[in-house]
Amino acid sequence: MDKVMVELENVSLNYHTVKGETEAIKNVSFNVYEGEFVGVIGPSGCGKSTLLSIIAGLLKPSGGSVKVNGKVGYMLQRDHLFEWRNIMQNVLLGLEIQNAVNDESIRHVEGLLDRYGLAEFKYHYPNQISGGMRQRAALIRTLALKPDIMLLDEAFSALDYQTRLAISDEVWSILKGVKKTAIIVTHDISEAIAMCDRIVVLSNRPAVVKSVHEIHLTCDNRSPIGCRKAPEFRDYFNEIWKELDVHV
Repeated sequence: MDKVMVELENVSLNYHTVKGETEAIKNVSFNVYEGEFVGVIGPSGCGKSTLLSIIAGLLKPSGGSVKVNGKVGYMLQRDHLFEWRNIMQNVLLGLEIQNAVNDESIRHVEGLLDRYGLAEFKYHYPNQISGGMRQRAALIRTLALKPDIMLLDEAFSALDYQTRLAISDEVWSILKGVKKTAIIVTHDISEAIAMCDRIVVLSNRPAVVKSVHEIHLTCDNRSPIGCRKAPEFRDYFNEIWKELDVHV
């Protein structure tokens, strides 16, 4: 049986406000297996990012249990690169915080920069490179810490559409290439279908698991861009769109 990397069992979270208690997440349960990409989608404000914060250990659930089998890396919507640090210095930041900068970790980072096309830009500053390259640098900064599980929270939504397609394709290839497990929060149904092996659909707040979709696409080129041409793609999209019950 595949190794369970993340196990959520009846996870709930209540917010306490001046007006009383608000249920944000209610009895959410699902597992994520080693090497699997799981998408989490749902209506805006339903608690998708909150769920990632619970998995990362940044928030404590009000009820239920969370088991995480390995080190977690978190990639956010914005790249959060410091403009006064060059790309090499930015990529080393997490290691600096952990007092883990040494000859071996520097060699590892330089290898990542070389492999993912940023070696010649390592002494450039963030404002001197494109949005897609900045996001790639943010990914390398996270990979430098050698996480077992990657959490991507709307990681491509700040990019223009064409760059977003290209970078989601790149990130998918990079993470699959190094056999990472990933949980991807996105509001983009097409992105979730293209990148993920399974998709968990959440309801409006309080978020409960509405459905889980196993994604099986027939495509010659198993990459996010290639998978968008699969004959089953539209069927998955229509089914998930109906479940989201979005009113505009």
